Amino acid sequence: MTVPNAQPRMEKTLGLWAVFSIATGAMISSGLFVLPGLAFRHSGPSMILAYAVAGLLNIPTMLAQAELVTAMPKSAGSYFVVERSLGAYIGTVAGLINWCAIGLKAAFALVGIGTLAEVLVPGSGPWALKTTAIVAALCFTALNLASVKGTGRLQGWMVVGLLGVLVFYIGAGLPKIAPAHYRPFFSGGLRAFMTVTGMVFVSYGGLTKVVDVAEEVKAPDRTLPLGMFLSYAVVNLLYVGVSFVTVGLLDGPALGDSLRPVQDGAAIALGSVGVICVGVGAFLAYATTGNAGILSASRSPLAMSRDGLLPAFFSRTHARFKTPYIAIMLTGTVIILTIAFLSVEDLVKTASTMLILSLAFINVSVIVMRHSRIEGYRPTYRMPLVPWLPLATLVIYGFIIAEMGVVALTTTFGFIAAASVWYIVYVQHRIDRESAAAYMVRSALSKEIQRSDLEDELVQISLERDNVVTDRFDVLVRTAVVLDLPERLTARELFHRIGEVMGPALGLTPQRMEKLLLEREREASTVVHTGVAIPHIIVEGTGIFQMALVRCREGAVFSDLQEPVHVMFVLAGSTDERNFHLRALMAIAHVVQAGDFMARWMAAPHAEQLRDIVLLSRRLRDK
Repeated sequence: MTVPNAQPRMEKTLGLWAVFSIATGAMISSGLFVLPGLAFRHSGPSMILAYAVAGLLNIPTMLAQAELVTAMPKSAGSYFVVERSLGAYIGTVAGLINWCAIGLKAAFALVGIGTLAEVLVPGSGPWALKTTAIVAALCFTALNLASVKGTGRLQGWMVVGLLGVLVFYIGAGLPKIAPAHYRPFFSGGLRAFMTVTGMVFVSYGGLTKVVDVAEEVKAPDRTLPLGMFLSYAVVNLLYVGVSFVTVGLLDGPALGDSLRPVQDGAAIALGSVGVICVGVGAFLAYATTGNAGILSASRSPLAMSRDGLLPAFFSRTHARFKTPYIAIMLTGTVIILTIAFLSVEDLVKTASTMLILSLAFINVSVIVMRHSRIEGYRPTYRMPLVPWLPLATLVIYGFIIAEMGVVALTTTFGFIAAASVWYIVYVQHRIDRESAAAYMVRSALSKEIQRSDLEDELVQISLERDNVVTDRFDVLVRTAVVLDLPERLTARELFHRIGEVMGPALGLTPQRMEKLLLEREREASTVVHTGVAIPHIIVEGTGIFQMALVRCREGAVFSDLQEPVHVMFVLAGSTDERNFHLRALMAIAHVVQAGDFMARWMAAPHAEQLRDIVLLSRRLRDK
């Protein structure tokens, strides 16, 4: 098996406000300040509903991503969870598409900054737009190179200003809307409405892309889901509210031809003061999305490099600033090239198509991980209605992608072809890491399941997420003998089997260990809970303490008066280890008292997962 490259972990500097700000700032940008005019040109007033529908279609993926990232809070989470779920090929395609989609969205936002140049210098032409956007890209690339914490702090202040401007615009514009502007509502027809829903889909891209900096988030198991849910609620209301007010303020021709529709609406609702305020808000929106886009997009090549899917130098971090400087510079370069050579509409449709495709991978991944039965997969949030909700989402996403047009589809599938070539040429002969999908297939075909490196990795990720500092009991569990017995046994038969696997290391024959365990059981029953026993003996010597984890699927009969025992923690120690023996008993008590312990123990597909169940249990640990 191939083990991912060992790399220093990113510093955890981002809290709830930073997560909310990154997600919100990544969503509110050109999708709100530029796109309404293009959307109205295609479908008329129904583009208001298109924003709402696009937001609703993002909810299942938000839920899926929340589950996956609370189990695997790693850099480039959108890539990482797909690669571990579906394998290196899909991971390569998804990682590169995710990187490109976020980069395109950031480029679209920076083009919005370029449109402000035309306001300041009337008649300056396209060269001023592109030059301004490129300069902005250089500035935000430099900021991301210097500091992640500084990036998050600046993002927070910009989002505060942005939200204030948008609320002010909606409040001032509502009394002045013209009801006639909303008729006919579906002026472009249903197909145009579907196309626009796909176009504006890119506006919500930042909602899940915040997970790409998951490794740098404090307490990601709580902070990421909460930050995403709060951001979605706020942004969805603002998108629908701003688009509703803008349609009501501007007549059809003026709105359809505008690249600054919200500013034009502000001119009607608030006059020159409103134009200035909204212009400031627009700049903050473009800046937050461009900044967040470079921050999150650069984590895809970083994570892919760690895993061996890209050359190792992409994962280098700056000695002083602790930022992945090569990945950031590459991302900034691609964004600049995109600004220079793509038209706005093609950029939007291509970004949306790639985004929808990357979100489709997320929905497949949550189905695979949920049904893989890998014990190390321990999300702290669980998506409802799996697999039906993700499957329905996939069908809807397929319909939307089909309506995105020839240029977007050709560019996207050309990009997939290029990623496939890269996989064949560079990745295929370097990576043999098993995915959860492959693990599921292997589990279905064979009852004898060998342990996968993926299981070890997920256990380690869960321990890191929970900030677990291992103690001596954890070491004991890692070195314990694990015995998985399918048949029904008597206590004597069980103790003999335990003696066969534990006895040699203790210097005891199976018969001698069987006798010691039986004698201990006659003194007082070691059944401590229904279905759970802790047989234990004292052995000669010093500094000796060993344990066996035993599952008896059909149950072991300790007494006719007791239920069959399915769970055994067998302890053997010398007299000088009495204190640790008591601490081990306390640790075991915490483990078995978990509400789902017995269900997990009996459902574990192979013996080694019994060890994982104990290691991942939430218990007090010795310092």
